[in-house]
Amino acid sequence: MTNKKPWFPVNGAEARIVLTGFMLLFCVLGGYFAVRPVRETIGTILGRAATQDLWVFTAIFAILIVPFYGALVARVKRSVLLPAIYGFMALAFIATALLFQQDPENKTLARVFYVGISVMNLMLVSVFWSFMLEILNSEQTKRLFGFIAAGGTAGALVGPLLTSLFVTRIGNSGVLYLGAALFAVAVVLQRVLMAQWHLIAPEATSQAGAKSERDRALGGNPFAGFMLVMRNPYLIGIMLFVVGVSAVNTFLYFEQLELVEKQFAEITKRTQVFASLDAIVQGMVVISQLTLTGFIATRLGLTVLLVTIPIVMVFGLTVFAISGTFVVLAVAMVIRRWGEYAFIRPGREMLFSKVDRESKYKAKNLIDVAVYRIADAGFAQLKNVLEALKMSGPVEALFTAGLAALWAINGWWLGRRHEKEKG
Repeated sequence: MTNKKPWFPVNGAEARIVLTGFMLLFCVLGGYFAVRPVRETIGTILGRAATQDLWVFTAIFAILIVPFYGALVARVKRSVLLPAIYGFMALAFIATALLFQQDPENKTLARVFYVGISVMNLMLVSVFWSFMLEILNSEQTKRLFGFIAAGGTAGALVGPLLTSLFVTRIGNSGVLYLGAALFAVAVVLQRVLMAQWHLIAPEATSQAGAKSERDRALGGNPFAGFMLVMRNPYLIGIMLFVVGVSAVNTFLYFEQLELVEKQFAEITKRTQVFASLDAIVQGMVVISQLTLTGFIATRLGLTVLLVTIPIVMVFGLTVFAISGTFVVLAVAMVIRRWGEYAFIRPGREMLFSKVDRESKYKAKNLIDVAVYRIADAGFAQLKNVLEALKMSGPVEALFTAGLAALWAINGWWLGRRHEKEKG
């Protein structure tokens, strides 16, 4: 009799971890994506030029937060730190909502909110995956990360759907309260996940104090993430891969921002449009993560996850450079966002399964937050320069297609290197 592999290939202990991780990431990304349309609306109010300038401030604060987070990881137990980070976001959303209710037209507050959420959203996701990488080994990440990531995608689907349905009745402040509620639930789920991690520890029942030892602060230098990356060619490769993600994302992001700004004058309507677009893309992604991501990673290899979308972007951006039509650009936008969450993001996280624990927190946070936002700011300013030189959208697209080709080559190298790394 032929043994059929189950659709959900996990054992009992893994199933509990996956389910809790699924729900935790659902709340984290659900809370963020419910609020993200508010950020995008703020971008349209401030204007594209002002928003591009804010990306510079976002990069600066992303750099500053790396040693601060490194100090927290070095000194605070993860059972305290991780729930506290989600609790901080809940309180921050509540405080922002109260301030917006008092002064909805406060542009200084709008700028602070835009920069703050742009920094924290990357950190929140990075922190989640750092902990999952500590729980699961390399083989498990290939099987299970697609399912866990689907929780985040489901949250990223439900969050903007709720915003789209209710923003005209509860306003942008009400949306912020909704995001705060989801992060409050995330605090509880993180505590549950921590307890489950202790239960599956091989040494938990055989060694006194083993649980406490596992949870102890990492110690070390708060700036260690910088040196860990610079000394490791593999981590440098991951860093360059993130730069490639940013290059393509930045070009498509500002093209989208300009289009929505021109077509929709009403503020809440813009928020509704952004939320609807998020919902469509995330609906495609969750199906892919449940059916394709794990299959590709385990059967075809991590390299396929990493290079497929970059190659498609080379083709799509080149076609746009030739045709100059928005229809082609719109298709490229949808494919990029779908592919990033269905393939690129899980693949990026799997790459970190072969590095040591300190790198999983400190180096990973540096790459996910500071490097990503520095690249965003750099490419945003580069786009300004290209436009100042009277380069049209199609010419910019051709330039971005060249960067996407380099991104694909880097992804191929990382996939090959990952298979050779021990761990």
